[in-house]
Amino acid sequence: MQRRLLLQSTTILAISLAFIRNAFGKWPAARMETTDFTEALGSIGKGEESDKIVFEAPETAENGAVVPFTIDASNFADHVANINLLLDSNDKPLVASFDIEPSAVPYVALRVKMAKSGTATAVVIANGKAYHTQREVKVTAGGCA
Repeated sequence: MQRRLLLQSTTILAISLAFIRNAFGKWPAARMETTDFTEALGSIGKGEESDKIVFEAPETAENGAVVPFTIDASNFADHVANINLLLDSNDKPLVASFDIEPSAVPYVALRVKMAKSGTATAVVIANGKAYHTQREVKVTAGGCA
């Protein structure tokens, strides 16, 4: 009985580790760790400005620790493969990068920390091309220590 339990536990652990490795295997470490906004934006591709991206961000965030953003790219006729959020005022400008499956709705909502006021840039990759839009966000109390 103990041998069976050991084999079952070992199998479950091996499957779990394989799943975790595959889930985090696509982590864009180089892009996420860069401290230069231009370099981070260049690694994604700025592309052309688009009004198809519905990008909501507050004009003034009273608390920089929880600034809400929503990016809706469902107006694109082509498949949206990736949605990114960059903040030029943060130490690491690429805040979030989402790979979008073909069957998923290309919409993300998140709350992030902002160190200080700056420009938020949403970059959408659709049909192999990059599109962007920007918003200015003023922060009254910084969220990053």
